[in-house]
Amino acid sequence: MRALVNGRSSAVSRRQFLAAAGVAAAALALGGCSRGSERPAAGDGPAPGTTPPDGGVADAITAVLPYEGGSCNPVGASSALFIAAGWHVYEGLYELNLHTYRPELGLAADIPMQISELEYEVTLRENPRFSDGSVLTVNDVCGAFHQNMESDTYGALLSFIRSVTAKDDRTLLFTLRSPMGSLLRERLALVRIFPAHLAPEELETAPIGSGPWRYETIDLVEGGRIAFTPNPYYAGTFPATCGRMEWSVILDDEKRTAALTDKRALCIEAAPEVLADQITAAGATIEYVPGFSAPFLMFNCRKEPFNDVRVRQALLYALDVDSLIARITDGHARACTCLLPDYFRGYHRASTVYSYDREKARALLTEAAAEELTLTLRCNDNWASELAAALTEDWAEVGITATVVPYDTAELFADLSTPPEAGDVLDFDVVLSPGDPSCFGNDPDLLINWWYGDNVWTRARSCWADSPQFATLSQLVQDARVSTDEAEQQNLWNQCFDLIAAEVPLYPLFHRETATAYYDSLLDNYDPISATGLLFLGTTPMKEATTL
Repeated sequence: MRALVNGRSSAVSRRQFLAAAGVAAAALALGGCSRGSERPAAGDGPAPGTTPPDGGVADAITAVLPYEGGSCNPVGASSALFIAAGWHVYEGLYELNLHTYRPELGLAADIPMQISELEYEVTLRENPRFSDGSVLTVNDVCGAFHQNMESDTYGALLSFIRSVTAKDDRTLLFTLRSPMGSLLRERLALVRIFPAHLAPEELETAPIGSGPWRYETIDLVEGGRIAFTPNPYYAGTFPATCGRMEWSVILDDEKRTAALTDKRALCIEAAPEVLADQITAAGATIEYVPGFSAPFLMFNCRKEPFNDVRVRQALLYALDVDSLIARITDGHARACTCLLPDYFRGYHRASTVYSYDREKARALLTEAAAEELTLTLRCNDNWASELAAALTEDWAEVGITATVVPYDTAELFADLSTPPEAGDVLDFDVVLSPGDPSCFGNDPDLLINWWYGDNVWTRARSCWADSPQFATLSQLVQDARVSTDEAEQQNLWNQCFDLIAAEVPLYPLFHRETATAYYDSLLDNYDPISATGLLFLGTTPMKEATTL
């Protein structure tokens, strides 16, 4: 499911190995406990930053990411930059293996123990500690869950939890509102644990966790820089492998590529396809991994004429997506035939698929009395702005005039965070932005709820929560969640995908392969993931002198 440029060996990748091992270990691991089932004591293995006799280990992992801004606060985290950073700084009760999407043990000592239909107990592993040396307690876990359950972004994804309480000094009791079946551990993995005593301003500036790395510096001036150092109290499976990890934020494709080719970075995310030859000529590898990452259009469903579904559909039918994929991604993407890509579990080809059809677009605009539609298209000032220019060309062919207004990431949704009062209309037409909720998981329930749940997206952004179709979708999602019959659950999800594709308050245009460029010879045990973000758990940087 992935493509390689600049010939890596044909050895089995870590992702492939884990997938195969997961099948063999399923009976023992009960669906994904293998990574955390045997945890080394703190101090086991080579000390961070040391060099073995052969001089093979370098002192730092250096990387460049293309996402600016956001908050390091782990409560309701939605910044692509800090979600990825959080994978290294925090632990959850359970961890999603982002190569296989199987839930594994994190802070929990075992899988949840079912007490009744709606009650589960989770026991913490012995003596977990935060990176400042303080003991991680059940009260810290309760506090992290309570704050995330109240957040605008994660609240809908955790709405199945009625309460989280401490039964004793190592045991937590989860009381649910509805059954979650096999999705329980995956959803509990969403919450990253931090000390309950940290004030909001501390979570915004210098939060701490129990993961293998801790924040040393967070500097978001002129793009951004994050420096990490090892957590000396970490006792998990993937301790830090060197003395430092340094991430820089560079939005410009050429500058980000130069950081790699000049070897100021060992790895960059979002490797630009147009610079692939330059990257491989420097000896680096580009790996394309199919995932969920998608540019989406979001409509103001309270504002005329975008409150008319025919207009929203017309704007999608007017787009030559195959041409966009060729122009913008050099073919490294697939046009959407469903909210999910066709290689995800739960995929169903939607009853409405937006193939390129100018005549249908014109007919729908005529039916909606919007033949001479004029709109403003907000977009990110990253690669989405190039895509936005291409969209306006396609729309012009059916009589739609669009003006593109680029925003930086922090500003794009800044005025779309509070639900408007009844009767009020937000001041925007259409938004174009990349998005990738698969960094939280890849099950249909989560991916549907991220953009179409009872949350900030439907109430304060698309404003689609006002519609009767939103209520219908919410009930279908709830029915699918509690269903114990797989065929019935899939049928309900299929109805969800059909409704979303027909209503399109927000809808992806294509699912883009995640392009990561790195020096395979300088990063031992590194395997790119499909989700947005870079993951270096278990990766060791090698000294250039011994490998080149």
